[in-house]
Amino acid sequence: TQPKPQPGQPPLYSGTFDCFRKTLVGEGVRGLYRGMAAPIIGVTPMFAVCFFGFGLGKRLQQRKPDDVLTYPQLFAAGMLSGVFTTAIMAPGERIKCLLQIQAATGETKYSGSLDCAKQLYREAGIRGVYKGTVLTLMRDVPASGMYFMTYEWLKNILTPEGKSVSELSAPRILFAGGLAGIFNWAVAIPPDVLKSRFQTAPPGKYPNGFRDVLRELIREEGVASLYKGFTAVMIRAFPANAACFLGFEVAMKFLNWIAPGL
Repeated sequence: TQPKPQPGQPPLYSGTFDCFRKTLVGEGVRGLYRGMAAPIIGVTPMFAVCFFGFGLGKRLQQRKPDDVLTYPQLFAAGMLSGVFTTAIMAPGERIKCLLQIQAATGETKYSGSLDCAKQLYREAGIRGVYKGTVLTLMRDVPASGMYFMTYEWLKNILTPEGKSVSELSAPRILFAGGLAGIFNWAVAIPPDVLKSRFQTAPPGKYPNGFRDVLRELIREEGVASLYKGFTAVMIRAFPANAACFLGFEVAMKFLNWIAPGL
């Protein structure tokens, strides 16, 4: 989401670690958390809806509750979860991206997440808040399919012979969840780059949506530009998703203990 450099000028950040250093020097530790409020507000309902969508996707394909699904079926169930989460993710991503770029451009148009949402709604209505929804779907639907399919596949591989998947140890759950996050983002990064560029563009810049963004990126920066931020995303992907799946598994065991018939 760094601003586009002027002709003949180098980009503001040469890479992940240069971005980290300059942000820390210029804005302090708080600069590393810019735009955090919008994801924090949406993260609990988003993951609740995400795992609900995956569970629903599995149930829709099962004839009986104990049917074992194939990996393509698990992928399809994961894709459904991506559809569910977009309603929450799209506005949160729009607000987060706008707040993150304003520091780099030197402007202070928005004082925070709520102010950003109010201004977007005042300027363009609900469509302004949900700008980039199609690209969010293009990112989250296939990436969520890969996410859940990979997690289930790795859990099966890591389960010792003669043991149940439900007995998997915490370190193995962390490993499976972390790798699932990496596979998820390997699929998600190109549409995420397009989404971020589209969501932070001035109104009317890309009249044909993602096609215009894709053409401009490839023409001006090459195919490799679709993987901008790869290092930063992968550094985050393993620990964040390892924690996510461990939290889910622990929560499910706790809920099954206190309300086994729910």
